[in-house]
Amino acid sequence: MTYFSVVIPVYNRPDEVDELLESLTKQSNNDFEVILVEDGSQIPCRDVANKYIEKLKIQYLTKKNTGPGLSRNYGANYAKGKYIVFFDSDCIIPEKYFEVVKNALESEKIDAYGGPDMAHSSFTNIQKAISYSMTSTLTTGGIRGGKERVDKFHPRSFNMGFSQQVFEQTKGFSEMRFGEDVDMSLRIIQANFTTKLITEAAVYHKRRTNFKQFFKQVYNSGIARINLYKRHPKSLKLVHFLPAVFFKGSIILLLLSLLSLWFLAPLFIVILAFFADSLAKTKSLWIAFLSVIASFIQLWAYGAGFILAFFKRIVLNKAEFKAFAENFYK
Repeated sequence: MTYFSVVIPVYNRPDEVDELLESLTKQSNNDFEVILVEDGSQIPCRDVANKYIEKLKIQYLTKKNTGPGLSRNYGANYAKGKYIVFFDSDCIIPEKYFEVVKNALESEKIDAYGGPDMAHSSFTNIQKAISYSMTSTLTTGGIRGGKERVDKFHPRSFNMGFSQQVFEQTKGFSEMRFGEDVDMSLRIIQANFTTKLITEAAVYHKRRTNFKQFFKQVYNSGIARINLYKRHPKSLKLVHFLPAVFFKGSIILLLLSLLSLWFLAPLFIVILAFFADSLAKTKSLWIAFLSVIASFIQLWAYGAGFILAFFKRIVLNKAEFKAFAENFYK
């Protein structure tokens, strides 16, 4: 029996898939199969998959576009491995990844696991800045999987795995277009399965290639947080409100600055904090500068999406799919 089945949903990303598959050919543990699920792409990666037929145990599947969650389920139905592993198509996997994960899974009982992400040296400066903003404690409050938390660990789908038993019992990911991985993690925990952060099982995660794409991604994540609250009321924490508070506070300060520039002082302090923290981590003045932009985009976009979803879903009590059909439920 194959130990791992790697399921990768793909949507218009043949170049990224090529890098991901190339990294999988270099694994120190190759006891895995690869299942690529083309999710209704206009730019397919069949030719890329064919390049690796002799290097990897690979299946290439196609389906109509339904979003990443249902595409993962589609691929998981073909999985023969003991554990099903999910990567985003824009990831690059370090050589010892499966070796590290297998050792962890065999040393203790783990039903589902996740790992952190990091920036690769080949990433563009904007991608490195986005990576900083998405992993920094200053912007996320440390909730995105870099270290263990007091409550149960919630794996994220860019770097996530669980047993066949978990998939069979939970029925896999929901139809949510965004936040489906958090929803999945919450349901795994509710089903009394064990979850674990394997800190050494990090992946290189490219995320978005420009700030416009990044804004849209994080904006939709803010919307997803309220959708998750409607499905799982206990999942909403104080930290999830902070970007919305920051967004509204920034607007107020900018308006007050018309009366006096002194009102901009708090924003300058935040800018300096982001810049100094990123500079210490990246050792690059330019990436530190871009990190400030990325961090403000992340907080403002998430906050704006959160506020809009709060108004539509909670104040107006609209249904999830009806409220955001124009955004991503198509």
